[in-house]
Amino acid sequence: MDEGSAVIEQFLHYLRFEKRFSEHTAKCYGADLTQFAEFLANPPGTGTPTPANHTWESGPSADGGALGQPEAGLATAVATQTEQEIDQRLLAVDIDEARAYLAHLNEKGYSKATIARKLATLRSFYKFLVKMNRCSVNPLTAIRTPKQDKKLPRFLEYEEVKRLLETPPTDCWLGARDRAILETLYSTGLRVSELVSLNMDDIDFLSEVIHIRGKGKKERITPISSSALQAIQHYMEFRNKRAQSNNHFDSRVLFVNKHGQRLSTRSVRRKMDKYLKAAGLDPAISPHTLRHSFATHMLNNGADLRSVQELLGHQSLSTTQVYTHLTTRRLKEVYEDAHPRENMGQEGPGSEARSGAFGSPYRSQDMPGGNGHL
Repeated sequence: MDEGSAVIEQFLHYLRFEKRFSEHTAKCYGADLTQFAEFLANPPGTGTPTPANHTWESGPSADGGALGQPEAGLATAVATQTEQEIDQRLLAVDIDEARAYLAHLNEKGYSKATIARKLATLRSFYKFLVKMNRCSVNPLTAIRTPKQDKKLPRFLEYEEVKRLLETPPTDCWLGARDRAILETLYSTGLRVSELVSLNMDDIDFLSEVIHIRGKGKKERITPISSSALQAIQHYMEFRNKRAQSNNHFDSRVLFVNKHGQRLSTRSVRRKMDKYLKAAGLDPAISPHTLRHSFATHMLNNGADLRSVQELLGHQSLSTTQVYTHLTTRRLKEVYEDAHPRENMGQEGPGSEARSGAFGSPYRSQDMPGGNGHL
């Protein structure tokens, strides 16, 4: 858009400064709304060509493309419209246009999850406009969210986690740092964005807890295992020596790159990819898989759902409940293996000793933090 949309900018300002959303999240909302404005300006079949002299703003979108970049083959007239014309179209949207847009996304092959996210963006946008008296009604209120395909989060077995954690070498500063990163991720269930935002004074070695700044700038305190703290202390010995010889070293930051600056989430992913390959594990595993593994192992070893919710920093208990599907499945496997009526004709009902609340193949004291700290 040459001039953009004033109402979209007002909404994004509201997200950043009142709702305290991250810059990345605000950009994703902006990309979704830009795409919707493009659809309104040039619905499929109108055939209006994109002006040759138009340049799109660049930046990451939620779908991995450029922020505001049109889909291949999607002609757009938005670029030649004024800010006022764009806003008039957005403010005049009715339920039929909204439904037509969702049908368009479906025809383009967007997944149900992506369509649901874009629909949630539009709902929030028009709820804001109603609140600001720019619209009389929210045209998205009567539209149902597409039914999502149930997809259970992937997690690692404890032996796989252990193999991964032991892969980084600890006799050099980068290896010691990476070992501390992996230990911290699994010990606390942190999001990677939360991990890289940690500062030195966020670690309380005496109380064995860490201070976390989560989504929406919400803060929480969570326990951290003694094994993770030991890994952090070992890394800090290297880190502090490098800080003395580097004038540009950021002394506030806990996990730094080779230049002494805060690590990025992308760097953590690249490092993990390297260790996954070295450990012979599936390269499709992500740092977030350690968060899923943390939650699943905690529930398997007897932690209650509400406690895990607080440790993960979930706002809603329903978000945490997805992990009960994993633990229930594990419980069913144990039941089928142990119950006498499930073992008719076998030598004996569940002859092997089992431990853990749900029959986990490892004991809580075998896990990092099994001494009473997570």
